Parts: sequence; C-alpha cells; structure tokens
Amino acid sequence: MLSPDDLTRFARHIVLRHIGGPGQQRLRRARVLVVGAGGLGTPLLLYLAAAGVGRIGIVDDDVVSLSNLQRQVIHGMPDLGRPKVESAADALRRLDPGITLDLHATRLTAANAADLVADHDVIADGSDNFDTRYLLASVCEAARKPLVHAAVNEMHGSLTVLRPWEAGPDGVLNPRYTDLFPEKPPAGSIPTCSEAGVLGALVGMVGSLQAIEVIRQITPFGTPLVGKLLLVDALDMRFETIEYGRAD
Repeated sequence: MLSPDDLTRFARHIVLRHIGGPGQQRLRRARVLVVGAGGLGTPLLLYLAAAGVGRIGIVDDDVVSLSNLQRQVIHGMPDLGRPKVESAADALRRLDPGITLDLHATRLTAANAADLVADHDVIADGSDNFDTRYLLASVCEAARKPLVHAAVNEMHGSLTVLRPWEAGPDGVLNPRYTDLFPEKPPAGSIPTCSEAGVLGALVGMVGSLQAIEVIRQITPFGTPLVGKLLLVDALDMRFETIEYGRAD
C-alpha cells in the first residue's frame, strides 16, 4: 500500500499510464540486486531508488578514489577512501530515507553468488570484468532470475536482458549470455577502463537505460531487450539494436 507521501513522491509515475498505481506498488515491493556501485551503478542505483524500488542490494568490494569521480557521481570528495557501498547508500537514503538497503562490501564469487541472487527479484550487472559477468549470468539462469546486463568501454556501451529459462513467442528458448559471448576473452585482450579510458557521460546514459530495463522487469511495459543487444556509439551518437538467438 502506498502512503500519502508516496502518492506525492511518485505522482508522475502514478499518472503515467504505463506504470500507474499498481505498477508503483510493484516497484515498492520489489527487491533488486545491483552488482557494482561504480560507473554504471551510479545512475542505476539513483534512478532505481528515485523510482521507488523498495529494497536494493548493493555488491561492491572497492573504495572511492579520486579517479572515480569523473563518472561515478553518486560519490563525492568527502567519500574518498570509503567503501563504495556505504557512500552509495548515503546518497540513496538522501533520496528516500524509507528505502531498505542491503550492503555487501565484497566481491561476487562462486561461493556467495547464489545466496545473493536468491534474495532478489531482478539482478542488474554493472560489473567491470568478464569473470563476474559470466558467473552472474550462469547463477541467474540457474535461479531463474532476470538479469539486466550492461557494459561500457571508451566511447561505446551495450545493454541486454537475459531470461534464458523462458521461451519466446516462437517457442524457442531465449538466449543465454554465452550465446552473445560464447567464450571468455583471454586475460588482457580487452583494455580495461583504466587502460583505455571511458567517457563519463556515456556511463551515465547507459546506466540510466539499464535502470529502465530493470523497472520494465518489475512492472512490464513496452518491449524488453530479451534476445536483443542495444549498442550505443557516443563517437557518432548512434544507437543500434541487433537481435541474437539461442545457439542450441
């Protein structure tokens, strides 16, 4: 049930025919796990909290450094040296003191991933390495939890939604992460953001798009990016959506 303050806070959602009161109540009851409180996690966490998601888990083992502030605007100068999960939590509570936050100042591993995923309705991958991405995709598939995956590097970003345990309208199972990326790239073959750089504002845009896809998984509207990969090219400001399918 939405409180009187909620009715005011979320008025623009409630009058939006694609969400409305029932959709806002679903958001309030939802539990979302966000892996990564860095570049993608910044807009993702802020917009999920602002949208009214009632419970958010945050997984990140890093601390705030000066080089983060070029793109990770959920943190500030007073947060230097603090765990990112704590700094991010302070920012979210300023938006909505009533939000429930579960802070996990740890790296997602094979030992803890299943337990972390199990407690949530939707998982959002804002990690920065392929080991975590492949692990998270595998665990979410086994747990039948929707995974909203995004990635950025230099001037490019990508976004997709994974629900591989379900079949599409044609009766064929939806694709897995490994249908999109069959093999993990060799270590060092793809430069990291610290090596190649990344446009700060691009991270904000892709993370905001990721928040839309998470919200869509909670209160359905339109067409989700299942079996589709959205590519964002900030060099020429181009958006392209390509389809991909199940390999087996």
